[in-house]
Amino acid sequence: MRHVDRLPYEVGQEDHVTISMSDGVRLSARIWRPTTSDRQPVPAILEAVPYRKNDLTSTRDAIHHPYIAGHGYACVRVDVRGTGESEGVLLDEYLEREQRDAEEVLAWLAERPWCDGNTGMMGISWGGFAALQVAARRPPSLGAIVIASFTDDRYADDMHYVGGAMLSDNLAEAGTMFAYSTCPPDPAAVGGRWRDMWHERLDSARPWVLEWLRHQERDDYWRHASLSEDYGALRCPVLASSGWADGYSNAVTRLLSRVDVPRKGLIGPWSHKLPHLGEPGPAIGYLQEVVRWWDHWLKGVENGVMDGPMIRAWMQESVPPSTSYEERPGRWVGEPSWPSPHIEEVPHPLRDRGIVCGEAAATGTQERVHTVQSPLSVGQFAGKWASYNAPPDLPYDQREEDGGSLVFETGPLEERVEILGAPSVELLVSSSRETGQVAVRLSDVAPDGRATRVTYGVLNLAHRSGADRPERLEPGEKYAVRVPLNGVAQVFPAGHRIRLSLSTSYWPLVWPAAAPARLSVYESGSRLTLPVRPAEAPDAVPPVPFGEPEGCAPPEVTQLTEPEQAWNVSRNLVDYRSALDIVKDRGLQRFEENGIEVGLRACERYTSVADDFGSVGGESAWTMRFRRTGWDVRVETRTLLTSDDSAFHVDATLDGYEDGRRVFSRTWNESVPRASL
Repeated sequence: MRHVDRLPYEVGQEDHVTISMSDGVRLSARIWRPTTSDRQPVPAILEAVPYRKNDLTSTRDAIHHPYIAGHGYACVRVDVRGTGESEGVLLDEYLEREQRDAEEVLAWLAERPWCDGNTGMMGISWGGFAALQVAARRPPSLGAIVIASFTDDRYADDMHYVGGAMLSDNLAEAGTMFAYSTCPPDPAAVGGRWRDMWHERLDSARPWVLEWLRHQERDDYWRHASLSEDYGALRCPVLASSGWADGYSNAVTRLLSRVDVPRKGLIGPWSHKLPHLGEPGPAIGYLQEVVRWWDHWLKGVENGVMDGPMIRAWMQESVPPSTSYEERPGRWVGEPSWPSPHIEEVPHPLRDRGIVCGEAAATGTQERVHTVQSPLSVGQFAGKWASYNAPPDLPYDQREEDGGSLVFETGPLEERVEILGAPSVELLVSSSRETGQVAVRLSDVAPDGRATRVTYGVLNLAHRSGADRPERLEPGEKYAVRVPLNGVAQVFPAGHRIRLSLSTSYWPLVWPAAAPARLSVYESGSRLTLPVRPAEAPDAVPPVPFGEPEGCAPPEVTQLTEPEQAWNVSRNLVDYRSALDIVKDRGLQRFEENGIEVGLRACERYTSVADDFGSVGGESAWTMRFRRTGWDVRVETRTLLTSDDSAFHVDATLDGYEDGRRVFSRTWNESVPRASL
């Protein structure tokens, strides 16, 4: 990334500005704005997230907020209530109170003498969610939003549940927020009140996973703040982005196809990162695109930002399987609208364990039936639902996974095939039990046999008729089901094979069903549909459509202890215990700008014994430490999730330490009945 130190406007920075809410709670904001804005007001851009502006996001914030401010905007980074230096408590994600807070902050900004009355919202992940959710409430000053790694459907396309099956990220993210919501504010900002604020957070805390387990099916809890309930609620322009390695790429194309506002989409090869920091590369000059977006929609500048394709996507070339890539080879392609008139949905029947090219080739009168009951080991090389690229967390070679799966495959391709969009699989199936799930993987198989997972999808078979209409199965009865796979842009070279793999478990990425089931797949009603982008389709973008990544130089951070990353898969062939152990340890860091020292260590562990579905367990353990001279605070959280055929069981602990002495401790032991899982 190119660090820019000369910008059109000189920028001033205020580190702790308090904004009073209607209920008396004061939120803390960091504000960057042009020094000339007191006499020449500018639009204001809000980002509101719970990840601590004073330390843990300060490096990232310092790259893009002063950059945007230096182009004539007031950039405002707010800690949501109950986090960082903001008062109150944070009990769950995307609550009504949080959205009202954002509306009140926008109104406050619009009334500042240094603001011209126009506002925007931006963010990635939580910040992207928040911007989209608040935009649907139509605050009067909000003129446009810029969102990355977001969803419009909190139940069906987030890190909680997919296809009605629970993701292990439901536990992992709950562990993350259990930790973040119990951290102390910085005494340097809030003064002597810090201890009372911290203990208020500790006293009100609870394991977040409990609430998420109480809503295993689509209900009003998930409908709240899901734009998918009413796409017409969004009335402002939106620039939306994500990455193919992220868990949120589907939301970009879905949003483009269903809202009726000025909109642009951008999907690169990236994991869960902003495009100017994108990994795998290539990263792009995203901040230049963001400034152009704000200039047009908040300042009325005619700069052609709406010219060109509606969506620009990175068409990924074939690569060998790896848990991380520094860069994904490929090229940018553009489509004039979404769905695109260039994309053809091509069906491929499944016959004789093969993927047939063309409906006409699917002949024969004999019904062939294949069965599969996968071992719990299928899924150990699946990677994360949403890649963060730290530690390496992409899916590895699929050959071992395929050993426990039902596999269909093309012959060697005679010519190159490109797909852009969401493949889908239609299956005619029956199950040996009343419950079950099917995981579907699409892989690129090289001539040497190595198999790289391209995309995948999962369906809890009880949700075959919809997430709000779960129905148990009648053992032995045939059902026609459809499994959508995640959207992708991918090249299958000539000479490679396309492989479709079906399994009845995908642990630990997906929590297993209540009991193992044997699935029968009937060829007559089964096919794979690929969104093929013809070779003659125009790319519609220049070979290099974006500038070089640039932003402001981040502040100095000193690494005091070594960081650690690990992703270990192990199997004990004495007691048949398998485990996935993940470590993400940033080490102890000192943020030189304010002198605070912060340590963050997160460990995840997922275990099972042989093929015993009742043996699976997941654990998320966090240690967060904050210190400076005369102040040393540590928070330790642990959440253990297990299950049997009737319930989920949660055992959790929360401990707070001051100067090495434990000053708070609480334990939870609760169970939540299984629904249709």
